[in-house]
Amino acid sequence: MTTANTTIQLDCALSVNDTVERYPATSAIFDAYGIDTCCGGGISVEEAAKGASVDPRQLCAELEEAVRIAAG
Repeated sequence: MTTANTTIQLDCALSVNDTVERYPATSAIFDAYGIDTCCGGGISVEEAAKGASVDPRQLCAELEEAVRIAAG
């Protein structure tokens, strides 16, 4: 039996809103960092990370992990 190791690569240039729409599991990560996923979610994930004083690469990696776990 083989196991598929699915790699998820999010486009962190997408807006926060688009990311949550495509990958609902990311909402909890944004919430943990206090990143607005509603009215202020029109900015890119990278910009949102900077606004929250988070390394954009770290945030993107955490979002990708959340999506991977949700995919099972």
